[in-house]
Amino acid sequence: MSEEKDGAPVLTRERIRSGAILEHLREAVRLGLFKPLSEAERRASLASTLAANPGRDVWVFGYGSLMWNPAFHYTERRPGLIRGYHRSFCLRTELGRGEPGKPGLMLALDRGGSCHGVAFKIADDAVEEELDIVWKREMLAGAYRPRWLRVRSPDGDFHAVTFVINRDFRHYAGGLPECETVRYLATAGGRLGTCREYLENTVEQLDMLGVRDGTMHALLRKVRAFSA
Repeated sequence: MSEEKDGAPVLTRERIRSGAILEHLREAVRLGLFKPLSEAERRASLASTLAANPGRDVWVFGYGSLMWNPAFHYTERRPGLIRGYHRSFCLRTELGRGEPGKPGLMLALDRGGSCHGVAFKIADDAVEEELDIVWKREMLAGAYRPRWLRVRSPDGDFHAVTFVINRDFRHYAGGLPECETVRYLATAGGRLGTCREYLENTVEQLDMLGVRDGTMHALLRKVRAFSA
């Protein structure tokens, strides 16, 4: 599934690359709901991340919507497992899959546990162009911190850059009671679609990876029961 709203793709390569996504955030900025990073801050973050790459190749690890809609060009796709972080609905948002006054929750990596996901390899001669698209999508504000983590894969281990929650970010929502998480996911939605759809897409991708009946599956059952 792609990320669509009313049948029209929202997070496309072209829209992200052109900066059109930022145009949709102007109202949120005006309302004080969102403070975007400047172009200089975003470029500095990308440059410092690339400089810290512990390997030669550049891989990007996806654990949420990047799994089904990466929106950047890649040469190889591999399932993988990272340890030390787990997938969590710990980022409150009034954008994308929420609205002002009716927030939703988005996924991030938080401390502890492990996480199955998908890693994408970027061609050497396209690293700057493709990661620029990733940064324009994921590093709009200070919600995430890019980290190089070791990915375990049937084809061998490697390092990939991924996005870990910034616990100091004002919309960090770690530690919510499960009943609150379920309510958010069952009721919230916005320009990118509903939180329930986001969870369903994530579970579908995990099923495709052979990861079944895990935490996300149990959460989806409770969300569906809440909505019934």
